[in-house]
Amino acid sequence: MSGLRERLLTMLEPVVVGLGYELVELEHKGPLLRLYIDKADGVAVEDCERVSKGVSAFLDCEDPISGHYTLEVSSPGFDRPLRTPAHFLAHAGKRAKLELATPLDGRRRFTGILVGMEGDAIVIEVDGRNWNIPHGALERARLVG
Repeated sequence: MSGLRERLLTMLEPVVVGLGYELVELEHKGPLLRLYIDKADGVAVEDCERVSKGVSAFLDCEDPISGHYTLEVSSPGFDRPLRTPAHFLAHAGKRAKLELATPLDGRRRFTGILVGMEGDAIVIEVDGRNWNIPHGALERARLVG
């Protein structure tokens, strides 16, 4: 995880939670800063607007990103990103794709059924075999259809 991304997550998570939402994921690619938010009864356009205004005001004051950027706020959607251990536990039994920063037994991509967590490892069943993926080894993870 990049230093700026980690810093942005640390800074913005309390802002988003304070507005009544969960910060599911944050992507920062070039001039684009995209936040995925959620709440128990789902996310509407008005929710995205509310978080966008709150986060924009915060970022204007703190100015952690050098240069111009575009802020997008959206719901996690069908292919929901998975980031925290709680995400992996909540979606156990669902199909997911995990990508690792470095290979594990020669593999970087694992697509299968989430089993849950064992300590700090995500357990995913791929082709009849359970893999224990260290949470810290993840580059990205999403639910898939």
